[in-house]
Amino acid sequence: MFDWDDLRVFVAAARAGSLSAAGQRLGIDTATVGRRVARLETALKSTLLIRSPAGLQLTASGAELLEIGLEAEAAMERVARAAQSDLVAGTVRISTSEGFGSAVLAPALPDIARLRPGLRIELAANPGFLSPTRREVDMAITLAAPDTPRLVVEPLTNYQLALYAAPAYLAQAGAPQAVEDLRAFEMVGYVDDLIYAAELRYLDEILPGLTPRLASSSIRAQQAIIAAGGGIGVLPCFLGEGLTRILPALPPLERRFWLSTHHDIHDTARMRGVRAWLRELVEARRETLSPF
Repeated sequence: MFDWDDLRVFVAAARAGSLSAAGQRLGIDTATVGRRVARLETALKSTLLIRSPAGLQLTASGAELLEIGLEAEAAMERVARAAQSDLVAGTVRISTSEGFGSAVLAPALPDIARLRPGLRIELAANPGFLSPTRREVDMAITLAAPDTPRLVVEPLTNYQLALYAAPAYLAQAGAPQAVEDLRAFEMVGYVDDLIYAAELRYLDEILPGLTPRLASSSIRAQQAIIAAGGGIGVLPCFLGEGLTRILPALPPLERRFWLSTHHDIHDTARMRGVRAWLRELVEARRETLSPF
Protein backbone atom coordinates (compact mmCIF):
# COMPACT_ATOMS: atom_id res chain seq x y z
CA MET A 1 0.00 0.00 0.00
CA PHE A 2 1.33 3.47 -0.81
CA ASP A 3 1.07 6.78 1.01
CA TRP A 4 -1.58 9.03 -0.63
CA ASP A 5 0.57 12.06 0.12
CA ASP A 6 3.32 10.54 -2.04
CA LEU A 7 0.83 10.54 -4.90
CA ARG A 8 0.31 14.28 -4.35
CA VAL A 9 4.08 14.83 -4.58
CA PHE A 10 4.30 12.70 -7.74
CA VAL A 11 1.51 14.72 -9.39
CA ALA A 12 3.34 17.95 -8.55
CA ALA A 13 6.60 16.59 -10.02
CA ALA A 14 4.90 15.36 -13.18
CA ARG A 15 3.09 18.65 -13.62
CA ALA A 16 6.18 20.81 -13.00
CA GLY A 17 8.55 18.72 -15.12
CA SER A 18 11.33 18.85 -12.50
CA LEU A 19 11.89 17.86 -8.88
CA SER A 20 13.13 21.31 -7.89
CA ALA A 21 10.11 23.13 -9.37
CA ALA A 22 7.76 20.68 -7.64
CA GLY A 23 9.58 21.25 -4.35
CA GLN A 24 9.21 25.01 -4.67
CA ARG A 25 5.48 24.74 -5.23
CA LEU A 26 5.00 22.23 -2.40
CA GLY A 27 7.31 24.04 0.02
CA ILE A 28 9.70 21.08 0.47
CA ASP A 29 13.26 20.51 -0.69
CA THR A 30 14.23 18.77 -3.93
CA ALA A 31 15.73 15.74 -2.19
CA THR A 32 12.47 15.13 -0.33
CA VAL A 33 10.51 15.24 -3.58
CA GLY A 34 12.89 12.68 -5.08
CA ARG A 35 12.61 10.38 -2.06
CA ARG A 36 8.81 10.58 -2.03
CA VAL A 37 8.58 9.73 -5.74
CA ALA A 38 11.08 6.87 -5.30
CA ARG A 39 9.05 5.54 -2.35
CA LEU A 40 5.91 5.59 -4.48
CA GLU A 41 7.69 3.75 -7.30
CA THR A 42 8.88 1.13 -4.81
CA ALA A 43 5.40 0.67 -3.38
CA LEU A 44 3.89 0.28 -6.86
CA LYS A 45 6.84 -1.72 -8.20
CA SER A 46 6.93 0.48 -11.30
CA THR A 47 9.08 3.26 -12.78
CA LEU A 48 6.95 6.38 -13.08
CA LEU A 49 9.36 9.17 -14.07
CA ILE A 50 12.57 9.21 -16.10
CA ARG A 51 15.05 12.06 -15.86
CA SER A 52 16.22 13.53 -19.18
CA PRO A 53 17.96 16.73 -20.35
CA ALA A 54 14.50 18.13 -21.14
CA GLY A 55 13.26 17.41 -17.60
CA LEU A 56 11.15 14.64 -16.11
CA GLN A 57 9.43 12.35 -18.60
CA LEU A 58 6.45 10.16 -17.74
CA THR A 59 6.59 6.44 -18.43
CA ALA A 60 3.42 4.70 -19.61
CA SER A 61 2.73 3.70 -15.99
CA GLY A 62 3.45 7.23 -14.86
CA ALA A 63 1.03 8.71 -17.39
CA GLU A 64 -1.69 6.34 -16.21
CA LEU A 65 -1.05 7.15 -12.56
CA LEU A 66 -1.03 10.89 -13.31
CA GLU A 67 -4.59 10.64 -14.64
CA ILE A 68 -5.63 8.85 -11.44
CA GLY A 69 -3.77 11.41 -9.33
CA LEU A 70 -5.48 14.32 -11.07
CA GLU A 71 -8.87 12.72 -10.45
CA ALA A 72 -7.99 12.24 -6.77
CA GLU A 73 -6.79 15.85 -6.54
CA ALA A 74 -10.02 17.09 -8.11
CA ALA A 75 -12.05 15.00 -5.66
CA MET A 76 -10.20 16.55 -2.71
CA GLU A 77 -10.82 20.01 -4.11
CA ARG A 78 -14.53 19.25 -4.36
CA VAL A 79 -14.50 18.23 -0.69
CA ALA A 80 -12.79 21.51 0.22
CA ARG A 81 -15.25 23.43 -1.95
CA ALA A 82 -18.19 21.84 -0.16
CA ALA A 83 -16.70 22.84 3.19
CA GLN A 84 -15.85 26.40 2.14
CA SER A 85 -18.18 27.12 -0.76
CA ASP A 86 -18.18 30.90 -0.27
CA LEU A 87 -14.50 31.45 0.65
CA VAL A 88 -12.58 33.42 -1.99
CA ALA A 89 -9.13 32.30 -0.91
CA GLY A 90 -6.25 30.09 -1.96
CA THR A 91 -3.83 30.11 -4.89
CA VAL A 92 -4.80 30.76 -8.51
CA ARG A 93 -2.07 30.27 -11.13
CA ILE A 94 -2.80 32.03 -14.42
CA SER A 95 -1.05 31.35 -17.73
CA THR A 96 -1.23 34.07 -20.36
CA SER A 97 0.74 35.60 -23.21
CA GLU A 98 3.78 37.68 -22.34
CA GLY A 99 2.40 40.96 -23.66
CA PHE A 100 -1.07 40.75 -22.08
CA GLY A 101 0.33 39.38 -18.85
CA SER A 102 3.02 42.03 -18.39
CA ALA A 103 1.18 45.08 -19.75
CA VAL A 104 -2.42 44.46 -18.64
CA LEU A 105 -2.60 41.85 -15.86
CA ALA A 106 0.59 42.53 -13.87
CA PRO A 107 -0.11 46.23 -13.16
CA ALA A 108 -3.61 45.30 -11.95
CA LEU A 109 -2.59 42.46 -9.59
CA PRO A 110 -2.18 44.77 -6.57
CA ASP A 111 -5.85 45.69 -6.97
CA ILE A 112 -7.10 42.13 -6.59
CA ALA A 113 -4.62 41.54 -3.76
CA ARG A 114 -6.22 44.42 -1.86
CA LEU A 115 -9.75 43.35 -2.84
CA ARG A 116 -9.24 39.66 -1.98
CA PRO A 117 -6.61 39.39 0.79
CA GLY A 118 -7.07 35.62 1.01
CA LEU A 119 -6.06 35.08 -2.62
CA ARG A 120 -2.55 34.34 -3.86
CA ILE A 121 -2.05 34.94 -7.60
CA GLU A 122 0.75 33.31 -9.58
CA LEU A 123 1.16 34.82 -13.05
CA ALA A 124 2.94 32.80 -15.75
CA ALA A 125 3.35 35.36 -18.55
CA ASN A 126 5.51 33.66 -21.16
CA PRO A 127 5.65 32.98 -24.89
CA GLY A 128 3.51 29.83 -25.16
CA PHE A 129 1.02 28.64 -22.58
CA LEU A 130 0.81 26.19 -19.70
CA SER A 131 -2.12 23.80 -19.69
CA PRO A 132 -5.09 23.74 -17.30
CA THR A 133 -5.95 20.32 -18.75
CA ARG A 134 -2.83 18.85 -17.10
CA ARG A 135 -3.41 21.17 -14.14
CA GLU A 136 -0.11 22.98 -14.74
CA VAL A 137 -2.18 26.12 -14.10
CA ASP A 138 -5.65 26.84 -12.77
CA MET A 139 -6.59 29.24 -15.55
CA ALA A 140 -5.25 29.99 -19.04
CA ILE A 141 -5.79 33.03 -21.25
CA THR A 142 -5.00 31.91 -24.79
CA LEU A 143 -5.10 33.19 -28.36
CA ALA A 144 -7.25 30.30 -29.56
CA ALA A 145 -10.07 28.39 -27.86
CA PRO A 146 -8.84 24.99 -26.60
CA ASP A 147 -10.88 22.05 -27.83
CA THR A 148 -11.21 19.63 -24.93
CA PRO A 149 -14.21 18.56 -22.83
CA ARG A 150 -12.14 18.88 -19.63
CA LEU A 151 -12.10 22.66 -19.86
CA VAL A 152 -14.74 25.34 -19.56
CA VAL A 153 -13.81 27.78 -22.34
CA GLU A 154 -15.28 31.26 -22.75
CA PRO A 155 -14.31 34.43 -24.63
CA LEU A 156 -12.57 37.03 -22.47
CA THR A 157 -11.99 40.04 -24.72
CA ASN A 158 -11.22 41.14 -28.26
CA TYR A 159 -8.13 43.23 -28.92
CA GLN A 160 -6.52 44.98 -31.87
CA LEU A 161 -3.05 45.09 -33.38
CA ALA A 162 -1.49 47.58 -35.78
CA LEU A 163 1.78 48.55 -37.42
CA TYR A 164 4.01 50.75 -35.28
CA ALA A 165 7.38 52.50 -35.51
CA ALA A 166 9.39 54.90 -33.37
CA PRO A 167 9.16 58.60 -34.30
CA ALA A 168 12.96 58.70 -34.60
CA TYR A 169 12.96 55.84 -37.12
CA LEU A 170 10.32 57.58 -39.25
CA ALA A 171 12.27 60.83 -39.16
CA GLN A 172 15.28 59.00 -40.56
CA ALA A 173 13.67 56.49 -42.94
CA GLY A 174 10.40 58.18 -43.86
CA ALA A 175 7.01 56.52 -43.66
CA PRO A 176 5.42 54.01 -46.05
CA GLN A 177 2.45 55.39 -47.98
CA ALA A 178 1.01 52.03 -49.06
CA VAL A 179 1.21 48.41 -47.88
CA GLU A 180 3.53 47.43 -50.76
CA ASP A 181 6.00 50.09 -49.60
CA LEU A 182 6.70 48.00 -46.48
CA ARG A 183 9.07 45.80 -48.50
CA ALA A 184 11.49 48.74 -48.65
CA PHE A 185 11.57 49.23 -44.86
CA GLU A 186 13.23 47.36 -41.99
CA MET A 187 10.66 45.05 -40.43
CA VAL A 188 10.50 43.60 -36.90
CA GLY A 189 8.61 40.41 -36.05
CA TYR A 190 8.63 36.86 -34.71
CA VAL A 191 11.24 34.18 -35.35
CA ASP A 192 9.32 32.07 -37.85
CA ASP A 193 10.05 28.58 -36.51
CA LEU A 194 9.44 29.72 -32.91
CA ILE A 195 5.90 30.96 -33.54
CA TYR A 196 3.76 28.92 -31.15
CA ALA A 197 0.30 29.95 -32.44
CA ALA A 198 -1.05 30.63 -35.94
CA GLU A 199 -2.67 33.81 -34.62
CA LEU A 200 0.83 35.36 -34.32
CA ARG A 201 1.57 35.29 -38.05
CA TYR A 202 0.86 38.98 -38.36
CA LEU A 203 3.21 40.04 -41.15
CA ASP A 204 1.91 37.49 -43.68
CA GLU A 205 -1.60 38.71 -42.95
CA ILE A 206 -0.63 42.28 -43.77
CA LEU A 207 1.54 41.49 -46.79
CA PRO A 208 2.36 37.90 -47.84
CA GLY A 209 6.08 37.22 -47.87
CA LEU A 210 6.97 40.15 -45.62
CA THR A 211 10.05 39.04 -43.64
CA PRO A 212 11.49 40.67 -40.52
CA ARG A 213 15.15 41.63 -40.51
CA LEU A 214 15.15 41.78 -36.69
CA ALA A 215 13.16 39.01 -35.03
CA SER A 216 12.43 37.71 -31.54
CA SER A 217 10.21 35.10 -29.93
CA SER A 218 9.28 37.76 -27.33
CA ILE A 219 6.69 40.44 -28.09
CA ARG A 220 8.21 42.60 -25.35
CA ALA A 221 11.59 42.32 -27.07
CA GLN A 222 9.97 43.27 -30.39
CA GLN A 223 8.43 46.31 -28.71
CA ALA A 224 11.87 47.31 -27.40
CA ILE A 225 13.46 46.85 -30.84
CA ILE A 226 10.79 49.01 -32.47
CA ALA A 227 11.06 51.69 -29.77
CA ALA A 228 14.84 51.78 -30.28
CA GLY A 229 14.40 52.56 -33.97
CA GLY A 230 14.89 49.06 -35.31
CA GLY A 231 12.08 49.25 -37.83
CA ILE A 232 8.35 48.74 -38.29
CA GLY A 233 6.43 45.92 -36.64
CA VAL A 234 3.00 44.69 -35.60
CA LEU A 235 2.17 45.17 -31.93
CA PRO A 236 -0.98 44.81 -29.84
CA CYS A 237 -2.34 48.33 -29.45
CA PHE A 238 -1.96 48.05 -25.67
CA LEU A 239 1.83 47.94 -26.29
CA GLY A 240 1.90 50.88 -28.70
CA GLU A 241 2.30 53.73 -26.21
CA GLY A 242 4.96 56.22 -27.32
CA LEU A 243 5.09 54.81 -30.85
CA THR A 244 3.54 56.03 -34.09
CA ARG A 245 0.90 54.00 -35.88
CA ILE A 246 1.90 53.25 -39.49
CA LEU A 247 -0.61 53.24 -42.37
CA PRO A 248 -3.51 54.37 -40.15
CA ALA A 249 -5.98 53.86 -43.00
CA LEU A 250 -5.19 50.13 -42.90
CA PRO A 251 -7.78 48.33 -40.73
CA PRO A 252 -6.26 46.99 -37.50
CA LEU A 253 -5.85 43.25 -37.05
CA GLU A 254 -8.45 41.71 -34.75
CA ARG A 255 -7.77 38.93 -32.26
CA ARG A 256 -9.50 37.48 -29.20
CA PHE A 257 -8.31 36.18 -25.84
CA TRP A 258 -10.04 33.04 -24.52
CA LEU A 259 -10.36 32.10 -20.86
CA SER A 260 -10.11 28.41 -19.89
CA THR A 261 -10.48 26.68 -16.54
CA HIS A 262 -10.60 23.01 -15.65
CA HIS A 263 -14.16 21.76 -15.25
CA ASP A 264 -13.46 20.41 -11.76
CA ILE A 265 -12.51 23.80 -10.30
CA HIS A 266 -14.44 26.17 -12.57
CA ASP A 267 -17.15 26.90 -10.00
CA THR A 268 -14.95 27.26 -6.93
CA ALA A 269 -15.26 30.58 -5.15
CA ARG A 270 -11.66 31.58 -5.86
CA MET A 271 -12.06 30.93 -9.60
CA ARG A 272 -15.36 32.81 -9.73
CA GLY A 273 -13.71 35.73 -7.95
CA VAL A 274 -10.74 35.85 -10.34
CA ARG A 275 -12.96 35.54 -13.42
CA ALA A 276 -15.14 38.41 -12.23
CA TRP A 277 -12.04 40.54 -11.62
CA LEU A 278 -10.67 39.72 -15.09
CA ARG A 279 -13.92 40.74 -16.77
CA GLU A 280 -13.99 44.02 -14.87
CA LEU A 281 -10.35 44.63 -15.81
CA VAL A 282 -10.75 44.09 -19.56
CA GLU A 283 -13.90 46.21 -19.57
CA ALA A 284 -12.02 49.04 -17.88
CA ARG A 285 -9.20 48.67 -20.44
CA ARG A 286 -11.54 48.43 -23.43
CA GLU A 287 -10.26 51.58 -25.14
CA THR A 288 -6.66 50.44 -24.74
CA LEU A 289 -7.33 46.92 -26.00
CA SER A 290 -9.45 47.99 -29.00
CA PRO A 291 -8.86 51.70 -29.65
CA PHE A 292 -9.77 51.88 -33.36
